[in-house]
Amino acid sequence: MFDYTARPELLKDRVILVTGAGRGIGAAAAKTYAAHGATVLLLGKTEANLTQVYDEIEAAGHPQPAVIPFNLETALPHQYDELAAMIENEFGHLDGLLHNASIIGPRTPIEQLSGDNFMRVMQVNVNAMFMLTSTLLPLLKLSQDASVVFTSSSVGRKGRAYWGAYGVSKFATEGLMQTLADEVDGVAPVRSNSINPGGTRTSMRAQAYPGENPLNNPTPEEIMPVYLYLMGPDSTGINGQAFNAQ
Repeated sequence: MFDYTARPELLKDRVILVTGAGRGIGAAAAKTYAAHGATVLLLGKTEANLTQVYDEIEAAGHPQPAVIPFNLETALPHQYDELAAMIENEFGHLDGLLHNASIIGPRTPIEQLSGDNFMRVMQVNVNAMFMLTSTLLPLLKLSQDASVVFTSSSVGRKGRAYWGAYGVSKFATEGLMQTLADEVDGVAPVRSNSINPGGTRTSMRAQAYPGENPLNNPTPEEIMPVYLYLMGPDSTGINGQAFNAQ
């Protein structure tokens, strides 16, 4: 596991947007960031899941989060602009963006992967991620110390059979992370890095490996050290790097 211990108020007064915040790693990250002082913007498709995370953060006495229902598969360009305007009006800037939301799609040979399935995975995992990054970058540049964290995968660092669209999308994730990192290096107070969570006890992992015993994998909460490290000031100056949570 990534070796890092965060101080209690590591993220005090920071505004951090987490995609896919309704469950799994996204929900764990949102609650962890809030527990360390951040105002967390919970973005996701299913409002009921986001509301549950909101309620848990509030009940714990952490800074009041915000729920942002947003469907990354169907959102149009003007909706990203409206999202950015809303965040600017309500919060003034962004200090962090965790790209966590993604879908796995069919695990099948390339030859048998339909164009529709390929494009759906790329829409959520790549196109929407690009749109959010480019649209929210001006708000991140208003921060004195902003961090963009991309969620990668081992199959996005070395190609593996039958991972099809998902694997390709994670290669694109690494490419976007590196491109952004090079563009902001020495120019803006923004850093860009990626995390490979590794096998984690989530519904997506169960979908990918239905025969696996989930108890053999750590919970999302157990892999949070690297998520805290990259989102807080202790990683200032770290840019363009690919991290492993485990």
